[in-house]
Amino acid sequence: MYDWLIVGAGFAGSVLAERLASERNERVLLIDRRNHVGGNAFDRYDENGLLIHQYGPHIFHTNAKGIFDHLSKFTEWRPYEHRVLAAVDGTLVPIPINLDTVNTLYNLDLTSEQLQEWFAERAEPVEEIRTSEDVVVAAVGRELYEKFFRGYTRKQWGLDPSELDKSVTARVPTRTNRDDRYFGDEFQFMPKHGYTRMFESMLNHPNIHVMTQTEYDDIRDTIPHRRLIFTGPIDEYFDFRFGKLPYRSLRFKHVTLDQPQFQPVAVVNYPQTEEYTRITEYKHLTGQEHAKTALTYEFPSAEGDPYYPIPKAENQELFKKYERLALATPNVWFVGRLATYRYYNMDQIVGQALATFRRINESIPVRGDGRVVKVASSPAALAS
Repeated sequence: MYDWLIVGAGFAGSVLAERLASERNERVLLIDRRNHVGGNAFDRYDENGLLIHQYGPHIFHTNAKGIFDHLSKFTEWRPYEHRVLAAVDGTLVPIPINLDTVNTLYNLDLTSEQLQEWFAERAEPVEEIRTSEDVVVAAVGRELYEKFFRGYTRKQWGLDPSELDKSVTARVPTRTNRDDRYFGDEFQFMPKHGYTRMFESMLNHPNIHVMTQTEYDDIRDTIPHRRLIFTGPIDEYFDFRFGKLPYRSLRFKHVTLDQPQFQPVAVVNYPQTEEYTRITEYKHLTGQEHAKTALTYEFPSAEGDPYYPIPKAENQELFKKYERLALATPNVWFVGRLATYRYYNMDQIVGQALATFRRINESIPVRGDGRVVKVASSPAALAS
């Protein structure tokens, strides 16, 4: 008998497994349908000995010291500040748009103050900012929107920015200085030995049993467990009762080149040309020294594993139906991006998992030996 069955060995499931095992001395069975732990953050060494991210680049950044300190129990860190270039009008320029981006594209020599005025002259007034298009044109005008955002967004989501919630482009700031870092967070690091090593360290506990290549439906009725934490798609848990929640997927093409470096930064975006959205070169992220280099080309897709919940109002309405079911389901906690149908950065998922653990601790008492006193009758918790 396990105290907990946790479905999904990504950040949400693994963080909770470690907390339940180490802090409450409870027995945890952690399963995943893939053949590895780490979820989409899984990294591996390829046939040439290059460390690559199997599911595209994952860059850790956070402003939450508590989250950084928690993960520091399981990994050393390599300082890394992420920089991205965009191939626009035949040249590579910084994204997010900054002072150098505009000066380079338009052959200008603006100051930061002048750039503010330049943006203001081109910005289009929007009565109510509702869509991703509204966010950009209200800030920098239609020309930069067309160059940087419209084509990239249509490739990424299969929808025009005018059809998507404002949250999509609101995540990318516009700067008037020369700061070319993609993120502005206080803590910007990469796990020194990779994400997979970090997950393995996190799950190295005698109370945790890990089973990969395992489907929840195959064991749900055969392996006894008191409670369930589900980090997979919430609609799948309820057998798609109200229909499938829409997701955007990705296809990856991994390439090794017989040269030490391919591009000047880790990621180059292609908003105007190519079928792929971006190319990642991992040695920038990992700091690895090697005679060869590894790249990943990213192709958004309507089919495949669910990666990104599609931020549209009607999709949120459908999710709300599943959320009501979840809240009425006893002894099940729904945690993570797929279970709560929201896009989260890695640190946000860690924070969500830690907050869920605190709620579990408050609602379910344990005896000194870690065994549960009684089965809670309260409804499921949907992490937020």
